[in-house]
Amino acid sequence: MAQQTELRGGGACLRPSAPDISVLDNAVWAALTGPHAHLAERVGRAARYPADVYAFAALADPGDPAAWDDLHTLVGPGTTVRIKPVEHVPDGWEIVGGGVGVQLVDTALRAEPAPETVRLGPDDVPEILDLVARTRPGPFLKRTMDLGTYLGIRDRGRLIALAGERLRPPGWTEISAVCTDPAHRGRGLATRLVRAVAAGIRERGDTPFLHAASDNTQAIRLYESIGFTLRRRSPILLVRSPGTTREATAL
Repeated sequence: MAQQTELRGGGACLRPSAPDISVLDNAVWAALTGPHAHLAERVGRAARYPADVYAFAALADPGDPAAWDDLHTLVGPGTTVRIKPVEHVPDGWEIVGGGVGVQLVDTALRAEPAPETVRLGPDDVPEILDLVARTRPGPFLKRTMDLGTYLGIRDRGRLIALAGERLRPPGWTEISAVCTDPAHRGRGLATRLVRAVAAGIRERGDTPFLHAASDNTQAIRLYESIGFTLRRRSPILLVRSPGTTREATAL
């Protein structure tokens, strides 16, 4: 991929040339049929991540009834799944919850390594789950780390902040799970982690993007202040597939 040189304070940072932004319209599907295809559970025009990796399914075309039929085959009857971007569901499917998310893309982010960060691994998952449970940055499951690189910052050995990579549509990588222990906020840890994760993303030729809940105005302001631009808002639905079989949580 061609790259553009971005000058920052006497140093140089390679920014990849802009990839196809249209893949972000259906980012979960693009990731599951692209760089994350090895993780996909798929039937025809429907796919999902394993239940302990990431809590989303996707359709090639949410307006295609055949794709919904494939999703029904994939998840089974009477099963709850989370899906985006979807505004309407076919007859027989039930909306049982949902919300609105925003998508932001890197347009002016200064990406740079942070020497104090450490790469997190499987042994760190219990600490990560504890921090995520206390700060609620979004879903993080036992195998979410399989999606990409996660970096953390420790204070006297204790994990106090983290950020990592989630969706990987072609040419893009999502920054996710950005969180800081409440006792250590106000120190710029989240910003340093986002810049450091972005540096790794840029290094392999991808462009960073991210998602946030539309009502998380504090996070959105932070991301916009460091170089992300709000691209779109989209609904996120929790739906139950048709059928009377005892419900099981699929995602």
